[in-house]
Amino acid sequence: MSEQLYNNEVAFELQTKVIDETRQGETLTAERPKSVKANGKKFYIESYGCQMNFADSEVVASILAGAGFDSTTEFMDADLILLNTCAIRENAEQRIRFRLQHFRGVKKRKKGALVGVLGCMAERLKEKFLEEEKIVDIVAGPDAYRSLPDLIEEAGSGQKAVNVLLSREETYAEINPVRLNSNGITAFISIMRGCDNMCAFCVVPFTRGRERSRDWQSIIAEAKELYEQGYREVTLLGQNVDSYRYSTDPTLVGKKLLEAKYDDSVVNFAQLLEKVALVAPDLRVRFSTSHPKDMTDDVLHMMAKYHNICKYVHLPVQSGNSHILEMMNRTYDRAWYIQRIEAIKRIVPEAAISTDIISGFCSETEEEHQDTVSMMEYVKYTLAYMFVYSERPGTLAAKKYKDDVPEEVKKRRLQEIVDIHRIHSLESNKQDVGKVFEVLIEGISARNDMELYGRNTQNKVIVFPKGDLKTGTYANVLVTSCTSGTLIGRVES
Repeated sequence: MSEQLYNNEVAFELQTKVIDETRQGETLTAERPKSVKANGKKFYIESYGCQMNFADSEVVASILAGAGFDSTTEFMDADLILLNTCAIRENAEQRIRFRLQHFRGVKKRKKGALVGVLGCMAERLKEKFLEEEKIVDIVAGPDAYRSLPDLIEEAGSGQKAVNVLLSREETYAEINPVRLNSNGITAFISIMRGCDNMCAFCVVPFTRGRERSRDWQSIIAEAKELYEQGYREVTLLGQNVDSYRYSTDPTLVGKKLLEAKYDDSVVNFAQLLEKVALVAPDLRVRFSTSHPKDMTDDVLHMMAKYHNICKYVHLPVQSGNSHILEMMNRTYDRAWYIQRIEAIKRIVPEAAISTDIISGFCSETEEEHQDTVSMMEYVKYTLAYMFVYSERPGTLAAKKYKDDVPEEVKKRRLQEIVDIHRIHSLESNKQDVGKVFEVLIEGISARNDMELYGRNTQNKVIVFPKGDLKTGTYANVLVTSCTSGTLIGRVES
C-alpha cells in the first residue's frame, strides 16, 4: 500500500470529524463588520492539520474582516490567498508545497494578488520558505496574526513580508473569531496556546512557543455568545488542556501557580470545565487534547458531575512500551497510562476513549511494537489516529536518535494497528445496538439527504431518518445497526 493511501486510510476519521465541520478551502459565513469600510479586496483561506489550526483560521478571518477584507470561497477570485499549515509530519508539508502550485495561475491572472503561508510550517521554515517557494509573498507564524494587515501592505509594495516572532503572552483572547463555514451548531474555543512538553518527536513547542492560558472570563463570554447565536456544542482546545492554569496575579507562575489555592482568581482546567458547563444545561462541552501526565481525577469527577460535559476523552498513548515512551520524552510509562485509563473507567464508566499512536519510532523492536498492540487490546479505543513515525528536523529525536526502523516495517506495523483498531471499533459499535442515545443533530447525511446525522456524548456518529427534525436540536435515537465507523438508528418518540 502506498504512503499516500496509508495516510488517507488512517486520517479518514480525523477528516470526517474535523474537516466536514470546517470545510477545507471554504471561508466565512459571517460578514465583514458594517462599521468597517471595505477595501475592495477578497481573501481566501485553507486550513490543514489539527483543530487548533482551524480555530486559528477563524481568528485570522476576524482580523482580516476588521481590516476591510471580504471573503471568497473561490481562490481564483481572491486578492489574498492564505494557507494555514501543519508541520507535524513530512507528508503534511509536502501537501502544502503541492497545493501552492495551484495558486500560480491566480498571480498570473490577477495583478497584485498575494499568497501567504501561516501556522506551524511558516514558523518552522521562516524566511527559508520564501526562497524555497518563489510564489509565497507572506510568511506569518501562529503568534503573528495581528500583524497580518501590516504584512499584507508590506507585501503589496513588492517586498517579502515575514513575522515569525513567538510570544509568551499572545492568546487572541479579545478577538471574536469568525466561524468558518460553520454548521451553526458546533464550534471551537481556544483556551490556551503553545506547549511546554518537549516530546522528542514533536515540533509544536518550536512552532507554537511556550504554553500560556487564556483568561477564563473571555472563554466564558465566548461560550455564552455562541450559545445565544444558536450553537449547542463547544470544544475547548489546547495542545494540553489539562495543564490550563489562569491567574489574575502575575507573580503566580510555575510551581507557585500549581500550588496556589484555586478560586475565581486562580482557575484550573477542572474549574474551567465547570464554568463552561454552567453556561447552559443544553450546551454540550467537549475538550481536546489531554496529556496522560496531567489528567487529574478532578477533571474526571467534573465530567461525571455534569450531564452536558461529554463522556469522551482523547488520551494519546503514542506507544504502549515504557522504553519507547521514555525515548519519546512523554514523562509517563505504561503503568502510569494504564492507571489513568482505570481512573476513567472507574469515575466515568460510560466514557469513550480515543488515542494517537505512532508506529516505528526510533529503534522500536517487534516486542516493543507488540506492547502497543497489547495496550490497544486492553483499552479497546473507540477512535484512533494512527501514523508511521516521521522524523522532523530540529526535534530531540532528530538530534539524538537514528530513524532506523525500515519504512516497510513501519508500514506493516501500522497496518496491524489499523486492523486491530477496526475490530475494536466494530465491537464497540455492536455493543451500542439496542441502546438509546441523546444525539445533537448536526446536519444532513452526505450519503442520503433524507437522513440526518449527529453525535452522542461518546462522540460517535449516528445516522437516522430526517422526519420533521431540525438541526441544532436534540433527539433520542435507538441504535438498530452499525458499521465499524457509524451507528445507524431511528428516533424514539
